[in-house]
Amino acid sequence: MHFTASNTIAATVVLFASAASSLNIIVNNDDGFASANIREFYRLLNAAGHNAWIVAPISIPSTANLTTAGDYDIIPEGAPSFGTDPTDDHIWYFDGTPAACTFFALDYVVPNYWNGKKPDLVVGGPNFGDNAGPVLYTLSGTIGGTYSAVSRGYPGIAFSAGNTGQRSYKQLNKSTASGYPDPATIAANLSTNLVNQIAKAAIGKQLLPDGYGLSVNYPVISSLTDTSCISPPFYDSRITGGASVNTLIYSASSGTFSMGSTTPAADTGTNSLINGNTSLTGENAIVSSGCQSSVSVFTIDYDAPDPGAEAVFSLLLPLVGQGTPKGASDESSSSKVSFATSTPTSSSGAAARSTKKASAASAVRGSRTRTDEPIRSVVIAVVLTSLLLVLSSSS
Repeated sequence: MHFTASNTIAATVVLFASAASSLNIIVNNDDGFASANIREFYRLLNAAGHNAWIVAPISIPSTANLTTAGDYDIIPEGAPSFGTDPTDDHIWYFDGTPAACTFFALDYVVPNYWNGKKPDLVVGGPNFGDNAGPVLYTLSGTIGGTYSAVSRGYPGIAFSAGNTGQRSYKQLNKSTASGYPDPATIAANLSTNLVNQIAKAAIGKQLLPDGYGLSVNYPVISSLTDTSCISPPFYDSRITGGASVNTLIYSASSGTFSMGSTTPAADTGTNSLINGNTSLTGENAIVSSGCQSSVSVFTIDYDAPDPGAEAVFSLLLPLVGQGTPKGASDESSSSKVSFATSTPTSSSGAAARSTKKASAASAVRGSRTRTDEPIRSVVIAVVLTSLLLVLSSSS
């Protein structure tokens, strides 16, 4: 599915949110509460009519205590480990990780300062640097803070921008060679547009299904030098697929190690396509292939799906028992995700792409099921044969 971005990037977002679509939003990040990206995102979310509050780390990385001043000397040395910006009491800092900031927001700021309101959404970023692929998904503080919100039952979206180089909101460029806004403003504008889209589509409904979140990655925005990448369109994507993983490289001459990377073959390692729509393009490929943005859906459920999980459990019989242990119950519901959606109006081209992807996904699922059935039978047969051999040798 292809979501067309606005053809015109303005310095500010046009007033969007009505009373029905206005959201209460916590804005977190991994780059500090005074970084350019988060401050522009905060500004544009509020300009769009949302009620956005920043609750983010005092610095990058967190110092664990204020034995030194916070980033850009906004919070002085020796100040309390949490508090507000001297000029805006809706901007909170906390001396902790992004995940800790999420908990600080939910367990301290919201109950004490939101007058009974609850967050509709928790967003992270936009990060300085993209977080495409499963390796960065597991390492990213931006995603970690967002994931923590989803784990607590709040919808979450992590935004990561291709432009690197953390800087203060006071260092925003008021003019650029391209004539377009600073990359931080453009990334914030793109992020606000996506939030507005979800808010508009979900009026009177749940923003995202329980346990689901989004990870959004942008390419490098070129506005500081030219117009080659100003308005990257959004594409639906998957986290795995064409992704690289870390390696360790030893130098015999220096006797030291350095980090490297390699890309596992398709359907192996981190690029094993197990969950989700396997017809989607990996977010690494989307972001690295030009001026385009990726939008991936993630869940907090780490459990492996059947029939693969069933095949693995069969290897553990009879050592590992099956069924619910006596007296154990996690009150889990076996019901399917309940999520009301409306059918958007789409062009014939978009409909054709959607139909093609659905058919492809169905074919992939079907082929995997047909492949896994005989594997499961073989695994069970091997286990039974092994047991018979053990019994024969012991008799």
